[in-house]
Amino acid sequence: MGLLDDRVVFITGAARGQGRSHAVTFAEQGANIVGIDICRDLEAVPYKLGTAEDLAETARLVEKAGGQMLTAEADVRDKAALQTAFDAGVERFGHIDTVLANAGVILSNSDERDADAALRLGIDIMQIGVWNTFQVAIGHLIERGQGGNLVATSSMAALLPLTDGRGGSDAYGMAKNAVIALVRSYANWLAPHRIRVNAVAPTNCATPMVTENPALFGVIEANPNLVNAMQTMLPDLPMIEPGDVSQAILFLISDAARSFTGSLLKVDAGMDVRR
Repeated sequence: MGLLDDRVVFITGAARGQGRSHAVTFAEQGANIVGIDICRDLEAVPYKLGTAEDLAETARLVEKAGGQMLTAEADVRDKAALQTAFDAGVERFGHIDTVLANAGVILSNSDERDADAALRLGIDIMQIGVWNTFQVAIGHLIERGQGGNLVATSSMAALLPLTDGRGGSDAYGMAKNAVIALVRSYANWLAPHRIRVNAVAPTNCATPMVTENPALFGVIEANPNLVNAMQTMLPDLPMIEPGDVSQAILFLISDAARSFTGSLLKVDAGMDVRR
């Protein structure tokens, strides 16, 4: 018996990183997965994004863990494409009960060419994209009448009052804080339908968007105050693993967290209280 037997989870940004970790972790607990990813690079993003091959590897790992996974290439900025992928998941598995708005990018880049464009891109992916993800699912969850879970990925970096003043950096902070407000509002709206809405805020996490992003390290080196601010409090955890975030979300979407809604769970190794 798994914690998520008979559950179906819809995950954006599932090709690698935290999204892949969530998919595999939940499959190990009995869930089936519907996972989407853009599967192509974006010019303004200063590192490689997930590929179709990465998404296929996530599906292979889910199946190895005992689950089934339906994949689709879709951009969270494209609500119609998201709806098509979501509806295909419902057709395949009969329902979807849990939605993770996980997709995101880091646009910190000292060579930023167009601050306005970077700001809009970040907001479109990490704020509007979360709204789109929730919107394509809510009607189904309400009509099904058996409750459900919505989870948005925020960020500890965004909760700290820090920026280098570039459009991409500002977009990250603005969007990741905005989704917390959305979670709180939707928790109130959807409570009568027994749909719980929560957010997680990870600290430094060992995913390709951090570890394979030289531009980010360039920005950090140019702004020493960021190095100090982004330290955790646990000496053996300067950077958490994607699985740490997966375990936190596993708790939030399980029956053990039935009293949690409108909450922000900080997976931060003490970053928030460090002085």
